[in-house]
Amino acid sequence: MVRPERSGKSPEFSLLAAYQLLCDRYGPQHWWPAETPLEMIIGAILTQSAAWTNVEKAIANLKANGSLSVEWLRSLPRDALARLIRPSGYYNVKARKIRAFVDWLAEGYDGDLDKLFALDAAELRNELLSVHGVGEETADSIVLYAAHKPIFVVDAYTRRIIARLGLAPHEETYAAYQALFMDNLPHDESLFNEYHALLVQHGKTVCRKKPLCAGCCLDNLCPSNEQTSR
Repeated sequence: MVRPERSGKSPEFSLLAAYQLLCDRYGPQHWWPAETPLEMIIGAILTQSAAWTNVEKAIANLKANGSLSVEWLRSLPRDALARLIRPSGYYNVKARKIRAFVDWLAEGYDGDLDKLFALDAAELRNELLSVHGVGEETADSIVLYAAHKPIFVVDAYTRRIIARLGLAPHEETYAAYQALFMDNLPHDESLFNEYHALLVQHGKTVCRKKPLCAGCCLDNLCPSNEQTSR
């Protein structure tokens, strides 16, 4: 395979090249790991400031004690909900967020996610951002992974990797990082899904806060790679 050089390439080329290299290294990620859209949404709320392994424990608790439906979550006393999701951390805060979401869904959309997801991506995102506890990353995760609409999710791994690749936007904002992907990649839901998941995997295993640059699959794209400065 001809590997791309670091310099003189457009953001579009660099982003697509990085995607292909990550695909070659890690393969399909099959993200988001959830059985239903509602489970995915609950997971997106629980994963705020939490490791995914702990989110899985919290979701397992919910499944073991109820039907993981809008009706059941609304009927569950908030302190009982907090106990079940305790492994995810900040459980009292997250219990309030989950209740806020299911109450909002029930009151505005009869508890029907299909009605909510009938909105176009921009309107859906704005609606979600009106819910207590739903920020940009959570809203975009729901739009992409639950509603299957093309929007790019930005998280700390994305920011770190993109900055090290020398592609960081001039403004250090969520919107600027998102625009980098939205403006330079095809608006394809499956592409955005896999790309975000691959960045998460790479950020967890290789491009950590202290990066493991030796053998990194993005070495020929990355001006930050320690191997190039030797």
